[in-house]
Amino acid sequence: QVELVESGGGSVQAGGSLRLSCVVSGGTFNTYVMGWFRQSPGKVLAFVGYIRWSSGTTTYADSMKGRFTISKDYAKNTVYLQMNSLKPEDTADYYCAAGPSRSVIMNSPRFYDYWGQGTQVTVSS
Repeated sequence: QVELVESGGGSVQAGGSLRLSCVVSGGTFNTYVMGWFRQSPGKVLAFVGYIRWSSGTTTYADSMKGRFTISKDYAKNTVYLQMNSLKPEDTADYYCAAGPSRSVIMNSPRFYDYWGQGTQVTVSS
């Protein structure tokens, strides 16, 4: 049974940083992509970025470039989302997801088969 468990959310002031973690288990993920999405209150699920598990190649939404960094730790089966220079508009529930790698930009939730439960991030001004 594939399971993704996020952690690391919390409250932070604008300009601060947080690192979210996503521990994956129950499968072999060498051919998978690990994505991050977020959902702000009253808004639809939005793409943050992803990392290809085998190559480590990352892709980000334009609005996240330069502030957010996705990385992975093979030994710990963990994917990280480092968020710097946080803004109040970054307030959201953050989700990690896993899906089989495709030769397209995997910026849509429809590409992902497995999801974590989410972790809440609140950025105050």
